[in-house]
Amino acid sequence: MTRALENNNKSLSALYKTWGWAAAHPVLAVCGYIVVVSVFFLVFPKVDLWASGLFYVEGKGFVAKDVPILREFRHLGPYLIKIAAIVSVAIMLLKLLLPARSPLVPLRTPVFLVSTLILGPGILVNAILKDNWGRPRPNSVEVFGGTAHYQDVWVMSDQCASNCSFVSGEASGSMWLVALAFVAPLAWRAAILWFVLPLGFLLSLNRIAFGGHFLSDTLLSWGLTLLVLLFVHRLLYRTGARAIDDTRLDVWFTKAGRGLQRWTGRAAAAASRAAIRFKNRFSKAS
Repeated sequence: MTRALENNNKSLSALYKTWGWAAAHPVLAVCGYIVVVSVFFLVFPKVDLWASGLFYVEGKGFVAKDVPILREFRHLGPYLIKIAAIVSVAIMLLKLLLPARSPLVPLRTPVFLVSTLILGPGILVNAILKDNWGRPRPNSVEVFGGTAHYQDVWVMSDQCASNCSFVSGEASGSMWLVALAFVAPLAWRAAILWFVLPLGFLLSLNRIAFGGHFLSDTLLSWGLTLLVLLFVHRLLYRTGARAIDDTRLDVWFTKAGRGLQRWTGRAAAAASRAAIRFKNRFSKAS
């Protein structure tokens, strides 16, 4: 009994140390996670087929996609992302249109949210990986009634032309919602994480159940998206003389807004003069 307790204490101690190291070195920890997951699925590719097979019914396919509540639930993630993106863009546009006024929130917040959404789910996941790696979705491979061959992670193929399985766009979007915790007040962060992490897990599981993505697509999408969040957060929130702080962003948006006002004023004046000239010519011709 004593030896078992000692072993448990050692295991817990090692776990705490690992968690502490990961918290102190998040970028390295996420890079390590991506490497470990990639190597695991390259060595054990049948785990992907096994996980997808849990939701596949012979002769019927992936039956979860026919459940109305699950189809509706799928739209929740994109809906929340759209709200966050629209609010963020509106805050920046309002600052450009009314440059003399203070922004509604510190400008690093909307800049962080919009830039990570574009760079992560937008460019890295959808534009680069999904449209170029050619990995077929589970519902397209021969094992599950399709015609394509199963492809390992990170291996490019010609089995899918565009919007392919590697990696999961919706899992990436789900992980992106964690960005809200990065910029929220400290008192709100735990509550946000308690909401978005289970939600992201369920949304990602939903895509696996639909036969839209393999388990590896989801796990790697989480890691890659989180890595983008960490890099951009470090860029925007680092300290030092060359830091991109809220004051510098405020100055930049103010200058850009005033420049936009001057350009708009000149364009409106030119349009007005052109309209007057057209009217005068039309009157003379009459």
